[in-house]
This record gives sequence, C-alpha cells and structure tokens, in this order.
Amino acid sequence: MLTSGLLRPVDDAHAIDEAALLRYAAEHVAGFPSPARGLALTQFGHGQSNPTYCIEASAPGGVTARYVLRKKPPGAILQSAHAVEREFQVLKALGTYTDVPVPKVFCLCTDASVIGTPFYIMEHLEGLIYPDNKLTGVTPTKRKTIYLAAAETLAAIHKVDVTAIGLQKYGRRDNYCKRQVERWGRQYLSSTGEGKPARYQKMLDLAHWLKEHIPKEDSSAGFGTGLVHGDYRVDNLVFHPTEDRVIGVLDWELSTLGNQMCDVAYSSLPYIIDATTSTGYSYGGFEYTGIPDGIPPLEEYLAAYCSISTLACCKLEVLCCLFAFSRGIYICRSISQMDYGGERARFSGKIANAMVDRAWGIINRENVLREQPARGMHVSNGPSQEFQRKHEGSISTKDQGKFVPSEKVMQLRNKLMKFMEDYIYPMESEFYKRAHSTSRWTIHPEEEKLKALAKREGLWNLFIPLDSAARARELLFEDMSHGSPGSSEELLLGAGLTNLEYGYLCEIMGRSIWAPQIFNCGPPDTGNMEVLLRYGTKEQQKQWLVPLLEGKIRSGFAMTEPQVASSDATNIECSISRQGDFYVINGTKWWTSGAMDPRCQILVLMGKTDFSAPKHKQQSMILVDVKTPGVQIRRPLLVFGFDDAPHGHAEITFENVRVPATNILLGEGRGFEIAQGRLGPGRLHHCMRLIGAAERGMNLMVERALSRTTFGKKIAQHGSFLADLAKCRVELEQARLLVLEAADQLDRHGNKKARGILAMAKVAAPNMALKVLDMAMQVHGGAGLSSDTVLSHLWATARTLRIADGPDEVHLGTIAKLELQRARM
Repeated sequence: MLTSGLLRPVDDAHAIDEAALLRYAAEHVAGFPSPARGLALTQFGHGQSNPTYCIEASAPGGVTARYVLRKKPPGAILQSAHAVEREFQVLKALGTYTDVPVPKVFCLCTDASVIGTPFYIMEHLEGLIYPDNKLTGVTPTKRKTIYLAAAETLAAIHKVDVTAIGLQKYGRRDNYCKRQVERWGRQYLSSTGEGKPARYQKMLDLAHWLKEHIPKEDSSAGFGTGLVHGDYRVDNLVFHPTEDRVIGVLDWELSTLGNQMCDVAYSSLPYIIDATTSTGYSYGGFEYTGIPDGIPPLEEYLAAYCSISTLACCKLEVLCCLFAFSRGIYICRSISQMDYGGERARFSGKIANAMVDRAWGIINRENVLREQPARGMHVSNGPSQEFQRKHEGSISTKDQGKFVPSEKVMQLRNKLMKFMEDYIYPMESEFYKRAHSTSRWTIHPEEEKLKALAKREGLWNLFIPLDSAARARELLFEDMSHGSPGSSEELLLGAGLTNLEYGYLCEIMGRSIWAPQIFNCGPPDTGNMEVLLRYGTKEQQKQWLVPLLEGKIRSGFAMTEPQVASSDATNIECSISRQGDFYVINGTKWWTSGAMDPRCQILVLMGKTDFSAPKHKQQSMILVDVKTPGVQIRRPLLVFGFDDAPHGHAEITFENVRVPATNILLGEGRGFEIAQGRLGPGRLHHCMRLIGAAERGMNLMVERALSRTTFGKKIAQHGSFLADLAKCRVELEQARLLVLEAADQLDRHGNKKARGILAMAKVAAPNMALKVLDMAMQVHGGAGLSSDTVLSHLWATARTLRIADGPDEVHLGTIAKLELQRARM
C-alpha cells in the first residue's frame, strides 16, 4: 500500500505539542514552509517501536510539504533501546556518502523539552510498503521482483565501507552474537509483563542455549562483519510507486557493526515462520505452508544476495537463524508490551511466543533449511547437519546426553506449552474462584470447552503407554469399522508414547493444578484407565473405559481405609462376598479422590474376597457403579484446608452393595497383582507432575526475587537467596533425571525390575518439590501462604504425595532390600 495509506490519527498517548514542533521545524529544517499556514499531524500505524508521524505543513499558496518525524516513546524505556540518535547517525552517513537508498534526514533534536522526547525529522518517501510478507494482492511476477530487490538492497548495505563513511566506531565488530544475546536476554527480562512462567523460562533457556553455542568466528572482527541493519525485512522497505526498486530502507534502530549473516538470516525468517501482523499466524513459514506463487525459493533469494555481496552463501547457517529468531522475539515482545492498543501491538506477543517455539523446534532437530546451491561459503559440519537429522526413536544418544526428546515429543511439548499459556494459565483464577464459591461442587463451563479443544489439538490421553494402547486397540476396534489411523476412536488411545516420552509432557501439565484433567491425564482416572486397559474384559472396557477415554465420565479409586494402616495393602478389611451372580460389598473407604466430582460414575474398589487365603491372594478389585444402592458418600476430606473441589477426596461407606459378578477385575485374589501393576506408570506420573510443580515454583521465585526490594537491594542480590536458589536448581535437576531414568527403565525392563528406581523417584520427587516450593513461598512472604498464588496449593499437593504415592518409609524399605540383595549376590 502507499505509505500514506498507513496513516491514522495520533494516539492520545502519543500526542505532542504541535506548536512547539512547528517552531522547531521552521528553524531547523531547511526548506520548511515559512511562514506555515498550518500543520497537520498523523501517525503511521506501521513501525511501533519508535512512534513515527507524518507532518504536513501548508505553505502560502496552498502547497503542502510532507516530512516524517520519528521519536522515542514516552515514559520509562529500556536502557539502550529506542536510540533515535543512532538512527539519525547511520541515515545521515549512508545518505551522504553511499548509494544505499535511505530517506534524507534534516535535523536531530536531543532536547526532550521540545515535544517530550528526543526526535529527528526526515523526508517523506511517497512509495509502497508491503506489511504482509506474502505480498497478498500482488501479481506473481511483481512478488519475485520485490523479494529479489530486497535481497540486492541488503547486499548493498553489507558492502558499505564503514570506515570510509565515518561509522568505524558505530559498534564493536567482535563478539556480536554474544553481546546481542546478552542484550536481548536482559531486555526481555525487563520488558516482559506476561507473568507466565513456562513461556518466560523457555525464552531464558533459549538465551542460555545460544550463549553456549556462539559461533567460533564471532570472537573475531574479520571477514563477514560490517554494518548490520538489525531488523531487515520487506515491510521495512519503501518501494518506488511505479518501479519495482527500493527507494528507502527504514527502521535502523537496531543497526550496529557485527555478523552480517545474522541480517541475512533475519530477512529469511518468512521462509521459516509466518510472523506477519495479520489476524493469525502459522507455525511454519513458506518452507512449510508453501511459497506463494511468484515469491522466489529461499535458495534463489540467497543467490540474489550473493550475486552482489562480498559474502558468499553456500548455506544459511542454522545458528544465524536462531540468533535472528531471538532478535525477533525481543522486538515482538517489546512491541507487545507497549500500551498502544493497536492490533499489531497485541498480536506481536503471539508472534514472540510462536518464535520461541519455532527456535526450539530448530534446536531439537527440525529440518528447517534446505541446502543452498550458491557459491563458496564455508559450510559448517556441526550444528546445521545435526539439526536437520530426522529421528525415529524417542532417544538419540549420538553427541548428546541420554535423555534427548525426539522430534515427535518436542512438537507435542511445544503444542502443550502453548496450550497452557494460551488457555490454562489465564483460566486458573477463574477455576479457583468457582472452587471457593457455593458452586464449587459443579463443573466450570469453560472446562469442557477446553477439553474439546485439547482433543482437537491432539493433546488427549497422552499418558496411555504403547503396550496398553496396542491391547485396547485389538479389544475395542477388532469388530468396528471405525478406529482406523487418525480417526476419533484411534485418537482416544493417545499418541503412542513410551513412559519416558510422556514424562516430558506430564511435567508440563504438573505446572498447574488444573491442567491434567483438561488433557484427560489427571489422577485417579489415568491409573484406573490403565487398570481397565491392562486387566479389563472387553465388556468392562466398552462400558466404562470408552467413556473414560472420551472424557465423558470420571472415576475414583477406593482402597485406603480409616481403621487400618492402608499403606500395607494386606491390612485391607473391606469385604467382597460372592452371592450367586453378585458380589456384596461392606466396608468404609476414605481419601477416595475424584468421588466428589459430579461426573464420577465408577469406582475401582479393593477389598478381600477370601480372608483365609495366603495374605497376598486375599485381595480382589471390583468395579462399582457409584449409583448402586448402599454406596454413601459421607463427606469431603480437606487437605491442609483445601477440599480440591469439584474433584474432591471422599469418605464413602459401602453397606450391602450388590454388584454383578462380571464386575470383578481379572478374577478373585488378583487384587494385589493389579495394585502393583497400577503403581508403576500411574504413580510415576505423580513424580513427573511434581517436577513441573517445582519448576513453576522456581520461576515464580525468581520473578519475585527480581522484583522485590528488601533492606536496600533486590532479594535476588542477597547472598543467602542466591545460595538457596542454586541448591534448589541442583536438587530439581537431580530429581528430573531420576524420574526420567525410572520411566526409561519402566519401558525397557517392566514394573518389577524397575521397582527400585521407581521407589527412588517416589522418595526424591516429592521431597525435592516441597523444598523448592517452600523456598518459593518464603520468598513471596505472606503472599506465598495465601491463595493469591498457586504456591500453597502446589505445596499441599506435594506433601500429600509423600503418603498418597506410598509412604516414604515403604519406598525406602524397598530400596534398602534391593541394595542388600545385590550385596549378597
């Protein structure tokens, strides 16, 4: 569109003293209409980092002159950001000494008293700007010309001899990537107001990864370094209104001296991710969604650049793309935090999140860039080839640590984290409000909507192990015409993950109390579904498993009894007596989690069918419909004051409850066997979720420490805090690796052989989480003990698992016995 088509009225937040501006311009801009009969001020909707205005001054005789004013934004700004002084310096040098197309600059005002902040005035270029990098509405022939012209103009910038035009001190040439990553990281920390720990941590992790993978050549100031634009893309170019050539390169705010390949990579981002400021974006760019007709392939775009530049591009370095992503993330995040109220400002936050995900996709071996056929540049044999390698298994150990998620898992993890940030975290406060209201034993209407969305996103029943899914597929779909790959029935059986693969995803769900149930991965349903998958008959599965898999009903697990120490399952006293075609149940259970939920329809109950049998053959498990006469839910139990509504933990009495004999699971005397099978995967999920809970505690703790001042300095500056924070991180990482190792052994050796490592994980994970969450609560002071944060609820949940997941003492006993057995061998 024409540059004039980007104009809109000046935002109230950016109103300036027009009279003062008129006086200043008349005095300092050569040729400015004088005396001016009037001044009209409008604002460009494109380019929001530094507010940009169009000045229309009317001269006597009706002639109107147009200029562009660009200024620093009002209010507090980040250090070194929005440097209009540097923009003016580079534009003046390029316009005076080179043929690089830039607008002519007239004056720089550093006196903030004139209109509120420093500014400069330059010429107005009446031409075309293309905000959409797909060039929608442009003919295919013109699209190609535009992209190739952009590549050639970038090459012209990079050929500039900065010493000859007086810019030799415009920036340091060496350590460009290192300095940029450090700067972006600091400014991201300062600018983010999102307060969403997962996304916050992913960006910090990305910055850390980049620091660890700085290219070796970055430390030198030799070949490949020079003038860098810093934000070079098609929508920062003004094209001639009738000729397909660039007449102006705009937005030099991030320009400096450094690694010019980062500029090339940044300009190539449309091929990797759709980062337009339209109403939506796609995860992949042209290379994924298809190149719009006419736009040249990436290799042709690079060849056009190489035909002019002194740099030769044989292959676009993956590391350069990652640095470009990081720069884009910071730019978009900064725009999203500005209170401009425009669609671009709001949408930029989503773009930043998508860029974080895409960058991690590249790091985790996503095949993003093709080999580039052009001339003579050094081709790295390091990260680029490794990133492009495809994986079939869940683990790659070549040049890596043992636990490296596969591409499939990383794609699911990225989708899951995005879902958490877009839907779960924003709804937490609403879920808590309902849970504390008189309607707390009813389901929030948004929950079912989110469950439907999670199912559509392929984030449903991810917990189901491969072996269980295979058996269920045979039983459930053998006589059914549906159940084909990709069908809704097939998707009920999860994504075909191992326990190890699920560990990476379960951890993410554990960062919110409310998340697991949204993905149909919450306890006790996961354990009960596994019991039915492994041990249920076809009839039992069709009646109860299918609606559980569909998320239409919920379930409870009735084992613990108030009158005996139920950690020793042989103590169970609830009786299950056979009477003809029925079993009659009598007894009392408590801590039956999920039984308070209005959707709960089925209980898996453990009792004794033969009190005289050997002690491990007395127990049986049976399915009990909660509506069966004699089932009485007596009361909800509180956990440190939390009733966990609407899920709840119930005390239930069973008085002469008659259930069909066909409801028995696996047969009489098999209850202990089923319980041990359930304890493996089902209860390891608790450990996985605890890692996520602790990670969220760490993130909240760090955010609080960076923002709160005590005794004259930030909490994060106190030595005692730093030591405790480091210890928490050490223990969290130790526990994470232990849990992943347990999941791996469970996959490879089965529940029985992995029982030692499983017991270790069940001891380590809750104790670690309690320590981290307690530290986070301490840093938050009174807020940490209140319901204003999730910390106290996460802590209460973690504390219960030192009992509910089997007492520490039982697990320690298992570990010690195995250790003694090894010593005797």
